[in-house]
Amino acid sequence: MGALRRAVPALLGYAGVRVLGLVALALGSAAHDKSAYTLLTARWDSLWYTRVADLGYGWEVRLPNGDVHSNLAFFPLLPWLERLGSAVTPLSSADAGLRVSTLASLAAAWGIFAVADHVYGRRAGVCAVLVWAVLPVGIVQSMAYSESLFTALAAWSLYAVLTGRWLTAGLLASLAGLTRPVGIAVVAAVWAAASASLVRGTRTRAVPDRGADTPCEGKRSVPQPDGAPVWPRALGMLLAPLGAAGYVLWVGHRTGKGPLGYLDVQAGWRNGFDGGYAFARFVGDKFTSFPSALAGVGLIVGVALIVWLYVTCVRQGQPLPLLVYAGIVTALALCASSYFGSKPRLLMPAFPLLLPLALALSRLRTSRSALVLGATAVASAVYGAFWLNGSGPP
Repeated sequence: MGALRRAVPALLGYAGVRVLGLVALALGSAAHDKSAYTLLTARWDSLWYTRVADLGYGWEVRLPNGDVHSNLAFFPLLPWLERLGSAVTPLSSADAGLRVSTLASLAAAWGIFAVADHVYGRRAGVCAVLVWAVLPVGIVQSMAYSESLFTALAAWSLYAVLTGRWLTAGLLASLAGLTRPVGIAVVAAVWAAASASLVRGTRTRAVPDRGADTPCEGKRSVPQPDGAPVWPRALGMLLAPLGAAGYVLWVGHRTGKGPLGYLDVQAGWRNGFDGGYAFARFVGDKFTSFPSALAGVGLIVGVALIVWLYVTCVRQGQPLPLLVYAGIVTALALCASSYFGSKPRLLMPAFPLLLPLALALSRLRTSRSALVLGATAVASAVYGAFWLNGSGPP
């Protein structure tokens, strides 16, 4: 309970930002004669998840151009929870999915706070949660999508790694691997941290005092989890990939195409990993006319900002599992070959990229950081309402 009390300011601030975003969405949807609830629960990917929950796997759509969109592309943990929720309550699968996402977003906020608090202190932890909340695509955290659930599992797995709870880290990484394909980033973080700790052995370093309110207060030397017995780390490493590997192998068996069958399913959606070539072409095509050239410049600036944030994370000495996790999530998001409009959403789980911003805000006066975050929250709420009321999927 002490850990929860410590996180209360962050969770209250997060809830306030999400309520602001939902109010803006309700007003914007009413102005467009749309249902905000439908946008949150029964559009785009939400429909695919509820169909898995209600009908199981095997449903697909064949497009006029020959592409096959199969629901096998969607990992099963969220649909399982939706089905469970509808089985034990009067809720529909879509309604249950929204409840799962709401609870998962709070769990994600708490996990992000726990990680940032452990590394940089309480003030930075609060700021990290609020920066994550006010992302331009933050409204997705309130949708019946899997991003909130995945981020919660990833954040708590990383926290377990940082605090030497290897079995917990492996179990949560396995669940993250059942949630989204990018779960391999959590697996890699667990493996990298466990391997590095085995090499380093026991050591000590200065970490923020849990009772300090700023990153510069109360430094103390404590034993790091490197000195833990070998078997918990080995078992954590063994558990971590089971979720992702199990689902991918099952899809391969289901499709009759072997271990790489899931890649064929993704190819039906014209999605894959091409090192960023398709995205670069997409950006380049923006410069064919003046209005779209502005969007192209914005995309280049956005990618440059992401790279700068990651370099800053490295320079600030973030722990290895955070760097591995954020690096892989970022690479997979930027280098996917399709659904370019969804890249900001795909980057949302990479919360360690936000820690440099959170650290900078934590060093400001409270009034100044509140002003910055408040203004950004309003802008994010307005943008989220405009975005979801548009024609394309988030």
